[in-house]
Amino acid sequence: MEILTTALTLLVSLIHFYFLYLEMVLWTKPKGMKTFRLEKDFAEKTKVLAANQGLYNGFLAAGILWSWTFENHAAVLFFLWCVIIAGIYGSYSLKKRTIFYIQSIPAILAIAFIYINTL
Repeated sequence: MEILTTALTLLVSLIHFYFLYLEMVLWTKPKGMKTFRLEKDFAEKTKVLAANQGLYNGFLAAGILWSWTFENHAAVLFFLWCVIIAGIYGSYSLKKRTIFYIQSIPAILAIAFIYINTL
């Protein structure tokens, strides 16, 4: 069970490092524009905002890794809850359920397994 918990937690971190890459590097590139369904003009106008958003995703990913590395389970839970809330808000505000599935579900599963391992 602990291996699965670690794998899920690291998966959440990797997903958010990928979001960082998409939003900071690929936002105005064909891959980024296709992923987010953006027109070139809009992507160019919003690239600074996207980079800022990507940076926050990177902080979430780094926080999860840092917390896990130092076995600070309270901090891991904090960052995972932040991910869940961000996924819920993104899903609600953009009216896209895929955000919830991609962002929140892995974090929910990681939290569930953390609690299962502590019983």
